[in-house]
Amino acid sequence: MTSRFTELTVDCLDPERLAAFWSQVLDFKVIDRTDDKVEIASWEPTVEDIRARQMPPTVQFIRVPESRTTKNRLHLDVSPIDAGTEEEVARLLTLGATTVDVGQGPDRNWVVMADPEGNEFCVLRTLAPR
Repeated sequence: MTSRFTELTVDCLDPERLAAFWSQVLDFKVIDRTDDKVEIASWEPTVEDIRARQMPPTVQFIRVPESRTTKNRLHLDVSPIDAGTEEEVARLLTLGATTVDVGQGPDRNWVVMADPEGNEFCVLRTLAPR
């Protein structure tokens, strides 16, 4: 017996806003939507594909009534694939991200940011060809 990692769920106040932000960050598209949930992905999941092999998870944004109150215990890391890290950080700032200090110190090769609702994520080293 085994399971597959199929969805990452983010509790939030505004699913549409966060789905739009993360769709632009990751180049994903909306694959499902209800009044209280928006799901984005890089592919259209099917049961057959999921059973056959591990596929990238989708990301769901679920409306909850309360705001985030403490540092995330789980966060996303993203790696730029066609620009440098500094250029990607600048792009994400224009999309509504902010840089944050969670005690990471100045001598790190990643940048800690937060999405429009304050959920932390890291921009790691670039994977762009040199």
